[in-house]
Amino acid sequence: MNLGTSLGLYAAVTKEPSTELVSPDSERFYVGFHSFTRSKLHARFCIWAALEPRAAGQAFNVVNGDVESWRTLWPKLAKRFGLRVKPDQLAKPPGEEGAVMELAEKPPVADMAAELGLVGSRMVQQGKVEQRVDLMKWSKREDVRKAWEKVAEREGLSKDALEKATWGFLGFVLGRNYDLVIDMSKARTLGWTGWDLNLFFFM
Repeated sequence: MNLGTSLGLYAAVTKEPSTELVSPDSERFYVGFHSFTRSKLHARFCIWAALEPRAAGQAFNVVNGDVESWRTLWPKLAKRFGLRVKPDQLAKPPGEEGAVMELAEKPPVADMAAELGLVGSRMVQQGKVEQRVDLMKWSKREDVRKAWEKVAEREGLSKDALEKATWGFLGFVLGRNYDLVIDMSKARTLGWTGWDLNLFFFM
């Protein structure tokens, strides 16, 4: 479940016939807030949790501890691959290339709706995953496969990388229609101080 690899493949293949990188996600996701981590930060956390006696038998979130939005990350990704964001990428509703999948009929927050004052609000309605581009279908298109073969041959990359990428996972992550703000307070109170200043400057 690696976002970086799949995003890199998507951008590299897009660059072959185009100069514009279209975000495959929903408009709601694109402007929402999300939490991220890096593999090195995650690895450091795992070592800390294994060595910290108070962390024994506990479950933790593992993110950097701040939030970011794809409306600022997507242009950075495009620039890294020598592309630009399609100016009107969100102007039209998803067409045949898109996909919608309903999530659990009763979202977790519904259990506390009365206590939180959310009864009857849209916040306790069934969530959806909405993709402007269904990445599972996209990765199987003949033009995409040919473009990837060309990139892989030219750059000396594994030709089966396109098939092994986690397109379903990436589609789910980019298609959520809700914010994902994850709290690191539990780990911080036990002494975890990890944070990566460069998390959003990799592009």
